[in-house]
Amino acid sequence: MKSQLFPVFCMTLLKMFFLGIGTVKSLVRSQCFRWLSLLSLTLLFWIGHLIKRDTFHNALHMTKLKGYARITAGRMDQFLDMYCSHCALVSSSGQMLGAAVGEEIDTNECVIRMNNAPTVGYEEDVGSRTTVRVVSHTSVPLLIKNQHYYFRQSANTTYVFWGPDRNMRQDGKGRVFNALVKIAKKYPRAKIYAVTREKIQYCDNVFQNETGKNRMKTGAFLSTGFFTMILALDMCDSIDVYGMIDNNYCSRANHSVVPYHYYEGKRVNECRMYNIHENTKRGGHRFITEKAIYAKWATRHKMEFKHPSWRL
Repeated sequence: MKSQLFPVFCMTLLKMFFLGIGTVKSLVRSQCFRWLSLLSLTLLFWIGHLIKRDTFHNALHMTKLKGYARITAGRMDQFLDMYCSHCALVSSSGQMLGAAVGEEIDTNECVIRMNNAPTVGYEEDVGSRTTVRVVSHTSVPLLIKNQHYYFRQSANTTYVFWGPDRNMRQDGKGRVFNALVKIAKKYPRAKIYAVTREKIQYCDNVFQNETGKNRMKTGAFLSTGFFTMILALDMCDSIDVYGMIDNNYCSRANHSVVPYHYYEGKRVNECRMYNIHENTKRGGHRFITEKAIYAKWATRHKMEFKHPSWRL
C-alpha cells in the first residue's frame, strides 16, 4: 500500500511545482511555499524509510522461520510463516497454580505453550488460547493418544516438534517423524512442523556460545523450553514469559515448593527436578543453566518474566 501511494504523492508534488511556475510565481518567493517544500521533502524521506524498514523486517522474519519445515505427505519445502508483535510464553511449571493470569495471557496476540500442557480446567491460571505448541519427541505419544483433541478439535493451533536425528530422520527410519507423517495424512488441516536438522545444530551452537561448553560433550540435552524460547525470539517482537523461575530461585531459602508441572501435582517438585537434571552426568536437561542464558537474552530483547518476576 505504501509503495502505491509513493508515486501518487510524487506526481502531486510535480503538479504543485508546475502550477507554481505557470500561475502563482509570487507564491514561490513566499515563506509559505518554502515551508511546504521542506515538509514535502520530509514526508518523502519518511515514506521511503517506512517502505525500506518494512521490507527488511519482513525478509528478516521469513529467513528466520526457515528453521521450521511443515510435515506433509511427500514434501518438506513449506516453512513456518508466522509473526506476532506480542507473545505470551506459558511455562508448564507449578508456578502457574494460583497465578490467576489466564485472562491476561489470552489478550496476547500469540500464546505459546509446551508439550501436552492442558488448558481445560486451568483456564483461570493459564488461559485457554493456544497459538503455537512446541512439543518434544518424547511427548509425541501423549498427543497421539488424544489426537482428536490436538489435531482436529484444536486445528487452529500450530504444532512444532523437535527431536534428535535418530527419531526425526526422514529416510523412513525416523520413528517419531514417521508417526507425525501418519498424523499429517489423517488430519490434513493440522499445521504440523518439525525443527530442521540445521536449526537443531544452530541451537547447539547457541548453547555453546553462551556457556562455553559443548552440549554433547557435557552429556546434556536441550529442553523443550530452550527450543520454545528460540522460536519465540524468531517469531515475536516482544515476549512475556509466565511461570518460569530464574537460575537462582532454587538456591534461595524462602523459595516456594511447587510441582514440576502444574497439571501433575503429585509428582516431584520443581526445584528437586531442576537440581537432579543440572547435576546428572549424562542425559540431563540443564534447566538452571538455560535460565541463566534467558536472563542474558532478556537484556538484549523485549522480554519480561512474570509470576514470578525476575530481577535482571
